[in-house]
Amino acid sequence: MEAATTQRFIGRGSHKGKGLAVFTSGGDSQGMNAAVRSVVRMGIYLGCKVYFIREGYQGMVDGGDNIEEANWSSVSSIIHKGGTIIGSARCMEFIKREGRLKAAYNLVTRGITNLVVIGGDGSLTGANLFREEWSSLLDELLANNKITKDQREKYKYLHIAGMVGSIDNDFCGTDMTIGTDSALHRIIEAIDAIVSTAYSHQRTFIMEVMGRHCGFLAVYTALCTDATYSFICEDPAPNNWDKKLCAKIAEERKSGQRLNIIIVAEGAIDREGKPITAELVKNVVVENLQQDTRITVLGHVQRGGSPSAFDRILGCRMGAEAVMALMEATPDTEPCVVSLDGNQAVRLPLMECVRRTKAVAQAMADKNWDLAVQLRGRSFARNLETYKMLTRLKPPKEAFDASGKPAEGLTLAVMHVGAPACGMNAAVRSFVRNCIYRGDTVLGIHDGIEGFISGNIVNMEWSDVTGWVAQGGAFLGTKRTLPGDKKAEIAARIKQFNIQGLLIIGGFEAYQAALEIYEGRAQFPEFCIPLVVIPSTISNNVPGTDFSLGSDTALNEITEICDRIRQSAQGTKRRVFVIETMGGYCGYLSTLAGLAGGADAAYIYEEKFSIKDLQQDVYHMASKMTGGIQRGLILRNEKANDNYNTDFIYRLYSEEGKGLFTARMNVLGHMQQGGSPTPFDRNMGTKMAAKCLHWLVETIQKGPANTPDSACLLGIVKRQYKFSPLEDLKAQTNFAQRIPKQQWWMKLRPLLRILAKHESTYEEEGMYMTVEQGEIDSENVI
Repeated sequence: MEAATTQRFIGRGSHKGKGLAVFTSGGDSQGMNAAVRSVVRMGIYLGCKVYFIREGYQGMVDGGDNIEEANWSSVSSIIHKGGTIIGSARCMEFIKREGRLKAAYNLVTRGITNLVVIGGDGSLTGANLFREEWSSLLDELLANNKITKDQREKYKYLHIAGMVGSIDNDFCGTDMTIGTDSALHRIIEAIDAIVSTAYSHQRTFIMEVMGRHCGFLAVYTALCTDATYSFICEDPAPNNWDKKLCAKIAEERKSGQRLNIIIVAEGAIDREGKPITAELVKNVVVENLQQDTRITVLGHVQRGGSPSAFDRILGCRMGAEAVMALMEATPDTEPCVVSLDGNQAVRLPLMECVRRTKAVAQAMADKNWDLAVQLRGRSFARNLETYKMLTRLKPPKEAFDASGKPAEGLTLAVMHVGAPACGMNAAVRSFVRNCIYRGDTVLGIHDGIEGFISGNIVNMEWSDVTGWVAQGGAFLGTKRTLPGDKKAEIAARIKQFNIQGLLIIGGFEAYQAALEIYEGRAQFPEFCIPLVVIPSTISNNVPGTDFSLGSDTALNEITEICDRIRQSAQGTKRRVFVIETMGGYCGYLSTLAGLAGGADAAYIYEEKFSIKDLQQDVYHMASKMTGGIQRGLILRNEKANDNYNTDFIYRLYSEEGKGLFTARMNVLGHMQQGGSPTPFDRNMGTKMAAKCLHWLVETIQKGPANTPDSACLLGIVKRQYKFSPLEDLKAQTNFAQRIPKQQWWMKLRPLLRILAKHESTYEEEGMYMTVEQGEIDSENVI
């Protein structure tokens, strides 16, 4: 179901005098600081009096210095830090009414009637109980002469908004909780590092990951690392798991695989509910196979480190939305939790989400495993299903006929067009293994269109793509060449190799190449085959999708580089960095990296700017520097403006900042295309390729591919994967600048400015932002 989308005007100072507090409770997670920063700065922008409550509910009960008024500078230079700067603690006292009475008194005496709670379902449940008791707590305080009648009347309503901070991703109603993506980064970095030593010694490594009551981390990790086996609690291993595990490892070793990775969630159990520990798994492997086996327990490493770009942006968006939810609340408004649905921050009924989350635990207690998986959401179920399929060594028997030949017998091809991007290899691996699993023949076309024309086409086998999921670049080879006047040669190759369906993975050039082939159908009947594109480019400039494969990895590379650049000036007072990012005419990377890095400004082609705007930004920077800020960050998209180039902006800041700050310039270049694919890109490539194969097979079965809906691009649009006919996408495309005419992330630009500017330097009277109302059981894309 589509969300109800409305645009609202955010007036600066429009909620002056309202008391707002933010606190973190329960376990910490990366990205909490981004959320705290966003709450504070959005609250200040709206005119609220904003407070930190340190040490969670314990600080609320104890009061005193634990409840501290925050200002704009209080949250400077924290977005890149893990954990939570305001502390988190378990509080047994708050569970009792006496503790909640103390907490109510501490809030009322400071005029706080709006609470933002960042924590798990227990923390959110506690906040809701506090809200329900608020009226009676105030009556008791009044009866005991702790507060006045005026205070009782003025602060008679308490509003709460929640955000879920948990690395386990165990909360129903959101695609990803704050901290999950960062935890996946830590896990996959560790496994990638271990893979090299395992290859050297032909070892089996058992990795224990967190997830006491939720197997999301284990399943997602297994899918992103080519793991041999994974143990979780929602879908327990069968009673004979030891035999199945050993048989699988033995068969993989026979096929030439030098290592095996086994993922064990800390809460893994068998069908009888008995724990399956890493030590137990090791004993099974050693006793039955006599293999060199090692255990690595990642433990709290998964909670540590800098938050990923995804978690920073998530925290920024959720924090701002939580503040708006509180400001718009009425006495009858139901408490909400702000969550992620596709690319949208949405508000959901808090207690309904909590109820569904607890239902998962009940289903597992009842050993109703299918229901437990279902309640985790369609994303979890699809991840689990895809992982199981991709780890099969042989196609199922039903894919063959009586003679042993493939029953389907389809011949499908895959190729790249455009610049390399992380995640391409994961998509090819998934497509190849899905094809083989079905019993089809899959052809790999090397070096794009040029390889297609020259006949550089090979039959791909299961083992050919082993280990590809973790590798950056494009092993099939890729070039920017378009079909152009070589369509006849391409048609001849399609006929020669009897290609019945084609998958193209690439950026804007892949979209253009597919469009040229589609438009050539009238001239070349060979082009009347199903054709599908997976958008894969760091620029995220392809129409028909909100996210392109590779853009998340590039965003993380830029964010990490910006962190390092700013760190380099740790001992230098008042320095501004001007950094140029890639993206062509698309400002996605600059905008999102600006939000993730806490940039002061991000200049892009889509949002025109003048010398007056640049001057105003310089004055803002000067104001911040005199106000105690030590470092500034300015991002500029490479084609934002022909005349106001990166060197010009650097010189402008250098000249105008004399005596106040110095400036430095960095052009990041092709390092943005490098690195190891992020968990998001590995997972996205894997699932997109599986969906494309399913679509190709269905389209082939319908008959001749001579209609517009037989040539599509698979994209993520708001809440779901969507196949869009290439013909329809033409109207949505700005071919001159190679960007979509409408880009969803532009709505984040006002938030970037609100979070960047000091309260004394706001020029705008207000800004427009969008709000979404969500459905709990919506389609997930993660």
